[in-house]
Amino acid sequence: MQILLPDPVRRIIKTFRAHGYPAYAVGGCVRDSLLGRCPSDWDLATSAQPEEIKKIFPKTIDTGIAHGTVTVRMDGKNYEVTTYRIDGKYEDSRHPAEVTFTDSICDDLARRDFTINAMAYNEENGLVDPFGGQADLAHGVLRCVGDPMLRFSEDALRMLRAARFSAQLGFEVFPDVQAAMSCQAERICAVSAERIREELTKMVLSDAKIAFDLLFHTGLLDRILPELALCFRTAQKIKYHLYDVGTHTMFVTKSVPKIPALRYAALFHDLGKPQKKTVDPDGTTHFKGHAAVSTALAQDIMRRLKFDNKTCDQVLRLVKYHDREIVLTKKAVKRAVFDVGEDIFLDLLDLKRGDALAQNLIYSRPRLANYDRIEQIYLRCRKEQEAFSLRDLAVDGHDLLALGFSGKEIGTLLNALLFYVLEQPQDNQKEKLLKILQKNQKLWLNGIK
Repeated sequence: MQILLPDPVRRIIKTFRAHGYPAYAVGGCVRDSLLGRCPSDWDLATSAQPEEIKKIFPKTIDTGIAHGTVTVRMDGKNYEVTTYRIDGKYEDSRHPAEVTFTDSICDDLARRDFTINAMAYNEENGLVDPFGGQADLAHGVLRCVGDPMLRFSEDALRMLRAARFSAQLGFEVFPDVQAAMSCQAERICAVSAERIREELTKMVLSDAKIAFDLLFHTGLLDRILPELALCFRTAQKIKYHLYDVGTHTMFVTKSVPKIPALRYAALFHDLGKPQKKTVDPDGTTHFKGHAAVSTALAQDIMRRLKFDNKTCDQVLRLVKYHDREIVLTKKAVKRAVFDVGEDIFLDLLDLKRGDALAQNLIYSRPRLANYDRIEQIYLRCRKEQEAFSLRDLAVDGHDLLALGFSGKEIGTLLNALLFYVLEQPQDNQKEKLLKILQKNQKLWLNGIK
């Protein structure tokens, strides 16, 4: 078995060997190489201890000295190098209280989470695979190194990593791993919001249905996203839908482009349905007003998981407007662009397409054609340079300031002018707009449009 190592990695390993220390590429880079994928980064392990690593290489960064990790700078890139180690007891469900350095690469691999991540490689010794990771890759299965209960008790995030790797690779999670996830699901509550969010993001950008089905059936979803877990328990008995709310959500998430904000909007768009569910005497279900509840729940989740403000803003706008009807007229499309925001309008159409694809196509297929027509209207208006936002207006705040307006008046009048131009694009000229402003300023400042 041969793996093509990048030149800097090969030189780092050779440098260690020249100083009497074995070294290997380890973990995910070996796994991805065996799968024929291009690794995003390369980590290394060596018998050299941190102080020795710093002496050998001229450019290093103290990344995690206490746990044996030093970053070696080579050819303008960073490579994490960790001393072979045996971990002591995990007291915080993430870090071992102490580590013991060792001379054995197999001892080091024994502390890792899954067999497919517990392999090492260098050109001199070839593949080191003491736990059958290569065979598991070939069979498409995910197993823990040793006892899954022990692995997850060391770091509860590994349970989410199991779901994520299953989704990314399409691998079957071994029954004993799933059983351990169910037994230890409560432990995930001790993991930081930031770490959970990062794993969730990797899941939504892969095959979300695989990941979230596993999280639901092991009870983990009830701990990290109880709002979404409830969706899997909410049936939709109506001709337009084929699945429960949760399963429908999974198909929508999988159907939209791999843009983080868009995928999260798909994940959250129907969170309000369980709360808004009503049932007719014949058993038909309805979910009127669910978009507003979904938006509020999505906001709670994103605050809880500490999303950045930009992503929150985009996701919440997409969820809020995902169910909005857009009539096939230029005026209606332009107003929708203004309300939703031009920065995400095409994403909204993709969300609507994904929503329709995850429904009964007998009834939803005509909507797909309409979304294409709406996009054509938008693109035509954009090509003709019609106004969609304040930045497109032929006048700006400075022009209004020069006329003696100030403060909130300026914002009010600019918005009124934009509403006017949305319907009368031919009047988006500075002189015309200033005349229109003088004629309508009193009405607009009094809230009459």
